[in-house]
Amino acid sequence: MSDTPSTPEVPEPEPGTGPEGAEPRKRGAPEQRAADEAVREGPDGSVVREGPDGSVVGPDGSVVREAPAVAAEEPQDAVPPRTLAEAAVAWGTSVPPQSTAARTKAAAGPPPNPWATHQRPPSVFDGITAADAAPVRTATLASALAAGVLSALLLADGVAVNLLIVAVPLALAAYFAAQAAGRLPRGWTLAWGAGGLALLAVPALRDADWPSFLAVAAAFGLGSLALHGTRRWPGVLLNPLGLFGAVGPGAVWAWRGVRARTGGARGSLAPIVRAVAVAIVLLLVFGALFAAADSTFADLLGSLIPDADLSDGPLRFLLFALGVLGAVAAAYTAAAPLRWDRIEVKPGRARGRVEWALPLVVLNLLFAVFNLIQLTVLFGGYEAALKDGLTYSEYARQGFWQLLFATLLTLGVIALALRWSPRDGRRDRTLVRAVLGTLCVLTLIVVASALRRMQMYVDAYGLTRLRISVTAMELWLGLVIVLIMAAGVWGARWLPRAVIASAAGGVLVFGLVSPDGMVAEQNVQRYGDTKKFDVDYVSGLSADAVPALDKLPEPLRSCALKPLMESLGEDKAPWYAMSYGESRARSIIEGRPLREDVNCYDLDVIDTGTDRSEY
Repeated sequence: MSDTPSTPEVPEPEPGTGPEGAEPRKRGAPEQRAADEAVREGPDGSVVREGPDGSVVGPDGSVVREAPAVAAEEPQDAVPPRTLAEAAVAWGTSVPPQSTAARTKAAAGPPPNPWATHQRPPSVFDGITAADAAPVRTATLASALAAGVLSALLLADGVAVNLLIVAVPLALAAYFAAQAAGRLPRGWTLAWGAGGLALLAVPALRDADWPSFLAVAAAFGLGSLALHGTRRWPGVLLNPLGLFGAVGPGAVWAWRGVRARTGGARGSLAPIVRAVAVAIVLLLVFGALFAAADSTFADLLGSLIPDADLSDGPLRFLLFALGVLGAVAAAYTAAAPLRWDRIEVKPGRARGRVEWALPLVVLNLLFAVFNLIQLTVLFGGYEAALKDGLTYSEYARQGFWQLLFATLLTLGVIALALRWSPRDGRRDRTLVRAVLGTLCVLTLIVVASALRRMQMYVDAYGLTRLRISVTAMELWLGLVIVLIMAAGVWGARWLPRAVIASAAGGVLVFGLVSPDGMVAEQNVQRYGDTKKFDVDYVSGLSADAVPALDKLPEPLRSCALKPLMESLGEDKAPWYAMSYGESRARSIIEGRPLREDVNCYDLDVIDTGTDRSEY
């Protein structure tokens, strides 16, 4: 490298030259190396040059500061050039000119995908897919098989305690699958599972079909909650769909487990099959011997073993398949549940205070005026309300359904109002709580008015299944409104679970109190007060009504119970297919038989119930 002049302008050094003792660059152009060197003024006013490697060279070419030590680099030919220009400079060639179109194409990135317009847009259901389930355990397969066998043996004769018996191996299959997947049961999971099993006790206790159906449906919903473990509204509402959707993947998952166990010596099912066969043979041999030795044991054994008929073969095979598939679907869901809580429901666009509050304030004023009139009627002002000559019962019947629908619509209004509520600060939150809290309080008064109307109507015309059902629903809606008010104070994170728990609890209580028994009991009491009794209606009730109807005097008792007992039939169902209500009814009639010499058409207490057909 040539000496550096003392002037500020420093000529560019020739290629290949450099300060003595400076380490040359290992890659890149010589011109770039010269450009990388910085010229600055030293402490004594002289011009010094700082190389790209960190060394400082004085004006006379002496090294003022050594370059810092660096790790050894790879040879030049071992480091690939990063760009075409760098490669050309390294090899001493020129870079070919690049056209404007080529430069534009390179800057624009890869060419557009012609199929991009046909791709599926993002969905709120993205991300809910569960991970692959762990390999199925032998205990899970055995539990599923037990559920299928019990379904085929017990469910063909009716539904009672047998449904609860079948649910036990189904729950065990789900438990073993969740354990294999590393899922530990939590408090809410155990609560949902216990609640589902408790609901299945309703068919075992009550003969009426309609509360039993509600209980089974609620048990299915709680079971899906226990398997998925969700806590938000999307999961609470969509869980049953996930359980239905697990039937196909669960069957494939279980079949792979069966093939894995039958394909090799380590997982062979042959020992299990042999053990089951030996156990069956032992039970048959010794059971036959003991039955021949003792008639009481023979009767017990005969009552425990289901009656098998070849004509029931297709039905029992279908029940077996449904039992196995149901257990497999529950187990697969427990092992790999869908993540419904990952569905993000974005809140609506926040509205201004006036735009949001004005309609609700007007609605609150309307509710207040209506409730003022209702309070006047409830506390004795009937004469002011009954201007058209209506009776109390007709006035009650006229508005109950409208009030029920008003309660339902109010819940919808609250949900939409929360979605578009203002939420900029504390003042907005206070406004929302005040307006919606007032609406909830006024709605509770509407609920009380509807219940009072129903009580007046029942006192006049008696209780029916429909009337007791809508009364129970109105009570539950009032409880939901109370829960919404509590959520406005303490937060709404727990609200979905609380609403579902209240619904399941209401269904359980509704089934346990025996609605048919309550209907019969109220009509019997009404007969004692008015000497009016609708025999045709109470004869269509279930066996749960027999204990109350047994209190009627003859011949009204026999007229009311005869059609009901004829619907039960003379043939008794097996113990596992007979509810407690039916068993109790048969015991009552056997202890006090019905009279055959009565003429029910000559009774002067018949109430045709002309108002029953309306609701």
